[in-house]
Amino acid sequence: MPMTIAEGSADGDAHVTARLRVRIGQEEAHYAGELVDGARLLRLFGDLVTEITIRTDGDEGLLSAYSDVRFTAPVRPGDYIEATARLTRSTRLRRFVALEARKVIASHDTSTSAAQVLAEPVVVCTANAVTVVPKPKRTGSSDSVRSPGEKEAVPMGGRQ
Repeated sequence: MPMTIAEGSADGDAHVTARLRVRIGQEEAHYAGELVDGARLLRLFGDLVTEITIRTDGDEGLLSAYSDVRFTAPVRPGDYIEATARLTRSTRLRRFVALEARKVIASHDTSTSAAQVLAEPVVVCTANAVTVVPKPKRTGSSDSVRSPGEKEAVPMGGRQ
């Protein structure tokens, strides 16, 4: 299961970040040379953007666009990828997020189970994303979120 960490700051959304780290499995190689498709990295980015909008707005929002997507190094099975997202700007209904994925552990050609911790992570993909949070769905506070076992309060005398 991916590890996720998010941070916020008292001065608003400017410092909201999310991070996750995953190991790329053998089943994810789709191309010659055991390469993993770039769509795998975009799925990681989508999860991070969703987490940021949940943290800032209490709603998953709707991912509306990726821009400036750059695949800068190959990803192969056995690699560990750390992806990060940083909220860069907010408007009333849109959130702008900078994204980066880095290889922190690389699989090794000597055997299928060999790997190497990289002294310096290698950037494998960067992108920007825009997500839209529908105004009626924004909660803005965790007070309106119920835990899974918690039931909605019903006024005395039943529903009205």
